[in-house]
Amino acid sequence: MMRVIWLISGLNRRMMKILLALALIAYIASLLSFSFSFPFYRSIQDGEMKIEQRIDEVLSQKYPPVKFLSEKDRKRILITGGAGFVGSHLTDKLMMDGHEVTVVDNFFTGRKRNVEHWIGHENFELINHDVVEPLYIEVDQIYHLASPASPPNYMYNPIKTLKTNTIGTLNMLGLAKRVGARLLLASTSEVYGDPEEHPQNEEYWGHVNPIGPRACYDEGKRVAETMCYAYMKQEGVEVRVARIFNTFGSRMHMNDGRVVSNFILQALQGEPLTVYGTGSQTRAFQYVSDLVNGLVLLMNSNISSPVNLGNPEEHTILEFARLIKSLVVSRSQIQFLPEAQDDPQRRRPDIRKAKMMLGWEPVVPLEEGLNKTIHYFSRELEHQANNQYIPKPKAARMKKGRPRHN
Repeated sequence: MMRVIWLISGLNRRMMKILLALALIAYIASLLSFSFSFPFYRSIQDGEMKIEQRIDEVLSQKYPPVKFLSEKDRKRILITGGAGFVGSHLTDKLMMDGHEVTVVDNFFTGRKRNVEHWIGHENFELINHDVVEPLYIEVDQIYHLASPASPPNYMYNPIKTLKTNTIGTLNMLGLAKRVGARLLLASTSEVYGDPEEHPQNEEYWGHVNPIGPRACYDEGKRVAETMCYAYMKQEGVEVRVARIFNTFGSRMHMNDGRVVSNFILQALQGEPLTVYGTGSQTRAFQYVSDLVNGLVLLMNSNISSPVNLGNPEEHTILEFARLIKSLVVSRSQIQFLPEAQDDPQRRRPDIRKAKMMLGWEPVVPLEEGLNKTIHYFSRELEHQANNQYIPKPKAARMKKGRPRHN
C-alpha cells in the first residue's frame, strides 16, 4: 500500500513539474507577444517588406533587348577585361546577340558600373579574377582583352603590365587548349612602335624601343602575339589577332592620359589643351562601336594571321585639339609642352586586309563619335560635381630605390 502511495506522489511531482514548465512557456510567449507589439517589431516588419520589395524589383528588372538563339547557335563566351572600356561594349554586343557571356576582370582599370546593367541576367556572369592566375571554365570562345591600355595605367606598374600580357596570355591559351576554344588576342598598333613605314600594314615588323618607358606594353603585346602563334603551330589552338589602333568612346576613363580623353576633359573644364611637341604627330581615331563590330567579325572568320582594326583617316594632334575645342565651344587655349619619349610620329592603319577579308571598315564619322563622347564626359563631370568619386591614375610609388610591383 505504501509503495502505491509513493508511486502516486511521484507521478504528482512529475505532473507538477510539467504544469509549471507549460505555465512558464505560456508566460514567456505572452511576454514576447506583448513586446512584438512595440516599435522594434514593427521595424522588423518594415525590414521584411523592404526586402520583399527589393526582390520584386530584381525580378522585374529590365535588361537591354536580347536576341533569342537556339542551343546550337548560342556560344559560351569569355571576355577577359570585359568590364573595361572596349570590353564592356563588346559584352553589350554579344549579350544582345543572345550569347552566354562570362566577364573576367580584376578591376584595375575596369569598372563594375560598365556592366552592371547585365548583372542578374541568366546569360551573364561576372567574375573578379586576375588572369595572371589560372582560370578553369568551360567556354567556346575567348576574347582576351585584359591589359591596361593607356600610358599612365601601363606605366604605373610595368611589371604587372608585362605579367598580364605574358603569363595572363599563357593562361588563356592554356584554357583554350584544354577546352578546345578559339582565342582572339586584342593586340595593338603599338607593336609597330614608332613606324618607319606609312601607313602600317600587317607585314611590317615594327620599330620598337625594347627598354623605353612604353616597352612594358609594346613588347608585352609582341610576346603575346608570339605565344598565340606558338600555341597554334604546336598545339593546334585556333587563334585570331586584332591589332587595334586608337579608339575612343563612352566609358573611357576621364583621366587615362589618352589624347581624346585629355582634350575633351580639358576643354570642358576650361583648362589649356596640352599638346606634346609641335602637334604635328598624326593619329587615326575610330569609334568604339566600329572596333567591336570588327572584333566579332574577326573572331568568327577563318583569318588566323594578324588584322589591323582602325580608322585610316589621319589627323595631326593639333588638328584634333582644334576640332575638340570647336565641338565643345570652349575658350581653352592650346598649350605646347615638351615631347614625350618614344611618342610615335605617324600612326595610320592600312586596313585593306580587313576590308577585303572581313568586309569591315569604320562607319561612324569622327565628329559624330566625338559628340557622343563629349556628352558622356559631361555627365561624368556632373557625377563628380555631385561628390561621386571618379578615380585618377596614380604615379608609381618608389620604396627604398626599388619600383613597386606585384
